[in-house]
Amino acid sequence: MNRVVHDPLTPQVIDPELLMLAYRGGIFPMADSRDDPEVFWVEPQRRAILPLEHFRCSRSLARSLRRGRFRVTCNEAFAEVMAQCAAPRRKSHDDSSGESWISDRIVASYVRLHQLGHAHSIECWQDEQLVGGLYGVGFDRVFCGESMFSLVPDSSKVALAWLVAALRRAGVTLLDCQFITPHLASLGAVEMSQKQYLKLLKAAQAPYVAGGLGEAEGDGFGAGEGLGAAGAALALPDGFAALLADAAGAGSSSSPGNFIAQSFTQTS
Repeated sequence: MNRVVHDPLTPQVIDPELLMLAYRGGIFPMADSRDDPEVFWVEPQRRAILPLEHFRCSRSLARSLRRGRFRVTCNEAFAEVMAQCAAPRRKSHDDSSGESWISDRIVASYVRLHQLGHAHSIECWQDEQLVGGLYGVGFDRVFCGESMFSLVPDSSKVALAWLVAALRRAGVTLLDCQFITPHLASLGAVEMSQKQYLKLLKAAQAPYVAGGLGEAEGDGFGAGEGLGAAGAALALPDGFAALLADAAGAGSSSSPGNFIAQSFTQTS
C-alpha cells in the first residue's frame, strides 16, 4: 500500500519549491478526482522506470517515426497537453476507473512549474491539431514522466520515443514512470522497490564524477551524449533542440524521425 499524507485545502497552487522538494525525495502529488480541491502525496512501494538505453522501439513504431506521421514539438502546448491528460477517458486495462487523478489544482500547479522552467511537454500534431503528447518534471539528470494521452494510434508512443531520444541526448540518466502498466512494460519499463529507486534518484542528483557520472552501481544506465563541461544534463528543451540539430547534421536524407529510429536500432 502506498503511503499518503493529505495536504490542506489551501493554497490553490502547490508551492513550486515544495513540489520540487517532493520530487527530489521520490514523492509526487495526486488527487482523487478532477474537481478534488485536495492533493495527497504518494510514495509508492513499487516504482517504475524506463531505462533509456533499453527503450523498445517496435517495427511498427519505427515505421511511424520514419514516415513522419506527426509533427513533434517540445513545450509548444504544455497547458493543452495537461488538459488532454486530465480529460475523462475510457476504461482500459491500465485504468479500471476512467477517472483522472489530475485535478484542476494539479493542472494549475504544473502550469506554474512549467512557467518556472521545471515542467515540460512533448506534443504530436496532425494538420495543426494536437493528437498526442506527454508531460513531466525535469531536474539534474532526472525526468519524471507524469502522464500521456493519445487521440490517434501511435501518437503517445511517438511522443515517448522522442522524449527518450531527447533525454539521452541531454545526458539524463533516470526516466521515472511512477507506476508500471502493461503499455509501459511493452516499451521497456521495469519495476523496482522504492528503496532501489531512491538510490538511482540520489545518484542522478549527485555531482558529476568523470567516468562515473555519480551513478549507483549496477543501475544499467548509459550516460548519453549531452553532458556539458560541468557534467550537468541539458534541460529537455535544450536536449530536444540538440537532437534536431544532430538530425539535420546527419544529412538531408535523414529526417528527425528516421534519425531517431536509427538511433534506437543501433542501441537495441
